[in-house]
Amino acid sequence: MSTTVFDKRTEPVPDEAATATPRPRRAIRKRLGPGRPLPYGWALGPLLLLTLWAAGSGAGLIDARNLPAPWTIAGTAGNLVADGRLQSNLATSAQRALLGLAFGVAAGLLFAILSGLSRLGEGLIDGPVQIKRAIPSLALIPLLILWFGIGETMKVITIALGVFVPIYIHTHNGLRTIDNRYAELAETVRLSRLQFVRHVVLPGALPGFLLGMRFAVTAAWLSLVVVEQVNATSGIGYMMELARTYGQTDIIIVGLVVYGLLGLVSDALVRLVERGTLSWRRTLAN
Repeated sequence: MSTTVFDKRTEPVPDEAATATPRPRRAIRKRLGPGRPLPYGWALGPLLLLTLWAAGSGAGLIDARNLPAPWTIAGTAGNLVADGRLQSNLATSAQRALLGLAFGVAAGLLFAILSGLSRLGEGLIDGPVQIKRAIPSLALIPLLILWFGIGETMKVITIALGVFVPIYIHTHNGLRTIDNRYAELAETVRLSRLQFVRHVVLPGALPGFLLGMRFAVTAAWLSLVVVEQVNATSGIGYMMELARTYGQTDIIIVGLVVYGLLGLVSDALVRLVERGTLSWRRTLAN
């Protein structure tokens, strides 16, 4: 009888799973976020409104006496630019808005720091600001007229009051949400009060401040619309009020378009600064 001899040194059969070539992993697509930013996505909404407006005017669905066609508005704007009225009034309006914005931002930032870094400051400042927050700035116009008259001072102060509240609220909130460990670390390395404000407080409050700036620039233009119709002799609002007297709807629409473009450009500038200064944050907007 023959026997088969098995060599004990026979190597084991390798596992197929271990020797298989690893398959490349598929890239997991993010489905929960909003996706990549669209090129010129900010213009989609305005372009859609403009298209609907033009289509309605061309089809005769919109009464030209109530809302002139876009091409009529463009012609009126060209005439206003040609005779210099639009540039002159726009320069006056921009000066008022920028002055009010500057004073409002400075006051809001200062009071937010005083209130955010001191319990005594918070007790003295935060309550009156919250009361002011509940009172619309435009409701104070009759009182401001009695105090400051109907000149430029009243107009700039009204705009500044509209800007002050959002700057204070969002900056103060940004200060209060700074991690307390940073304050403890600053005490450990013996930073001075000024160094603590410069290196910890201001960078920590920057996101809240920039968010407040977006609301502040909008509030500045909203306040400007009203104050320029209170015994003004120049400005976009004055031009619109004069057009209302003569029933010139097209000029009123031009003024509204200018206000809208100013607000859109201002907000875009603040968002551009926000994107540059806060590029280190990882958010859904990135």
